[in-house]
Amino acid sequence: QVQLVESGGGLVQSGGSLRLSCTASGPFFSINRMGWYRQAPGKERELVAAITSDGLTDYADSVKGRFIISRDNNKNTVYLQMNSLKPEETAVYYCKCGVRRDPIMPFLDYWGQGTQVTVSS
Repeated sequence: QVQLVESGGGLVQSGGSLRLSCTASGPFFSINRMGWYRQAPGKERELVAAITSDGLTDYADSVKGRFIISRDNNKNTVYLQMNSLKPEETAVYYCKCGVRRDPIMPFLDYWGQGTQVTVSS
């Protein structure tokens, strides 16, 4: 069973920083795209940032220049460094990874359980 475990959420003041981590575990062959999404109350889940296995990144316009996504392939871990946080970025942050359990299977998306990020004004 593939599992994604997130950590690093919490309460931070406006303008502060947090670093989220998400580690994949379980029996699998490889991971391609890894990403972070967020969902605020009453809103749809949205992409924050993503990174391919080759290190190509994609960011939501609202976080460009403030957030940095990175990954450690040896640890099957993706990180999200969040700087200059704003109150409107309060949300549950979810990790999503494309995982292939063996070489002949397609990549399937797996989600973490989410970690709460609260930015106070």
